[in-house]
Amino acid sequence: MVTPRNLAAACAWLCAAAFAPGTALANAAAPKAEVIHWWTSGGESSAVKQVAQAYRAAGGVWIDSAIAGGDQSRAVTINRIIGGNPPTAAQFNTSKQFTDVIEQDMLNNVDLVAKAQDWDRILPEPLIDVIKHDGHYYAVPLNIHMQTWIWYSKAAFQKAGIDREPASIDELFAALDKLKAAGLVPLAHGGQSWQETVLFSALLANIGGRELYLKVIRDRDQATILSPQFRNVLLTFKRMKSYVDPGSPGRNWNDATAMLISGKAGFQVMGDWAKGEFTNAGQLPGQHYGCIPGLKPDTPYLMQGDVFVFPRTNKADAIKAQQLLANVVSQPELQVSFSKLKGSIPVRTDVNASELDLCAQKGIEIVKDRSRQLGVTEVYLTPDQNGAMQDILTAYWNMDMNVDRVQRSIANALKY
Repeated sequence: MVTPRNLAAACAWLCAAAFAPGTALANAAAPKAEVIHWWTSGGESSAVKQVAQAYRAAGGVWIDSAIAGGDQSRAVTINRIIGGNPPTAAQFNTSKQFTDVIEQDMLNNVDLVAKAQDWDRILPEPLIDVIKHDGHYYAVPLNIHMQTWIWYSKAAFQKAGIDREPASIDELFAALDKLKAAGLVPLAHGGQSWQETVLFSALLANIGGRELYLKVIRDRDQATILSPQFRNVLLTFKRMKSYVDPGSPGRNWNDATAMLISGKAGFQVMGDWAKGEFTNAGQLPGQHYGCIPGLKPDTPYLMQGDVFVFPRTNKADAIKAQQLLANVVSQPELQVSFSKLKGSIPVRTDVNASELDLCAQKGIEIVKDRSRQLGVTEVYLTPDQNGAMQDILTAYWNMDMNVDRVQRSIANALKY
C-alpha cells in the first residue's frame, strides 16, 4: 500500500535529481512550500529570510505565512491539519509542543535526513528526547537556543560604575543595586507569564545547578520541591521583582531588549534570540553589550530551539516540497547564516564557527560538554504541567503570596 511515509521515502533520493540544473525534472513546476512560523520581530524576520532565500536557490517557491505569537501560530497549524488543509511545513519549538500531533499520526517522519546526518550521534540528548518518538524522527532542527542568557548593556555598566560582569548570584545583585542607584532600570523585564518562567529557570539553574534543576523539573520530586533549597530559589526569584520598572507588565521581550540597546536598562534575562535584536540594531557583543551563559563554570545550558515539522499528506508535489525544505534546512551554511541573525547556534557540529560572534562561540563550546546539556522546562514537562507551573510563578511574581504556599502549589501541579 502506498502511504505518505512511503512517498516521503521514495522522494528522498529523487530530490537531488529533481532539482538539479540540467535535468528534465528541473523544468517541471517548482515545488511550493507554504511555511507557517512566528518569526516576526526584526531579528527573527531577517533570519527567516535566509531560509526562504536558500529554499528558492534550491529550486523551490517559498510561501511565507507569518503569524505573530507562538501559541497562535501553533494553533493555526494544528487547526489546519485537523481541517484537512495543512501547510507544507510549520515551525515549532524543540519541546513537547507537538507530541500530541505525533501521537495522532499527523506528521511525516524525517528519518532519511536523520540517518544520513547521524543525528543519534551528533545531536544533544535533550533535543533527541523531544523530536524522536518510537524510533522515528518527526522534526528537522534548525538551531539551538539557550533560554537563560544574562545580557547586559556596556553603556549602562559604565554609567553605574560596574567594571566587570558578575560571576556569582551575590555579584549579580550588587550590580543590580549599582544600576538602581545610578537611576537606571536594573532589570529590563517583559511582564508576561512565559518570561517569568524564563527568569525563574535561570535562577534555578544558576543557584541549584544540574541536580536541583533535574529533580524539580524532570523528576518532579515532591521532597525536593518542598525543600529549603528550592524555597531559596523562589525567594530569590521574588527578590528580582524589586529591580524592574513600572512599565514591565505586558511588555514584549524585544521591547525589553531595546531598553538595553538604548542604555536605559542594565540587565535582561532572555534567550539568545535577543541577540538578533542587538544585531539588527547594529550592536556588537563585547563592544556594546555583554553575554553571560551562566554565573558558575558548570551552570546548565538550558536548550530549546526551532524545528520544522511536516504535516502528513498524500500529495506527491507537497512531499517533494517537504523533502526539499528538510534538506535545505539541514545544510551547515544555512544554519550558520540563520543563527548569525537569529542569535542561536547551529544544531550541526561541522559548521564554521569562526563566522559566528563571541556569544555564539561561547555557546558552541558549552554544548560540547554533555554534562551541561539540559532542556528547558518544556522539554521535560507536558504543556499542561508547564502551563500550571507558569501560572503559579506569574501569580507569585505579581501578587503578595507566601512562599510556602507557592511551593505546595508547584508540588501539586507537578505531582502527576
